[in-house]
Amino acid sequence: HRLKLGITENLVRLSIGLEDVNDLIEDLSQALS
Repeated sequence: HRLKLGITENLVRLSIGLEDVNDLIEDLSQALS
């Protein structure tokens, strides 16, 4: 069922609240490095 919706094991759910854009970019680059 999940595969039908395009949801794979490698899918990363990104939940973004109200934050400064630069903070988000910094957090993402830290998380991915």
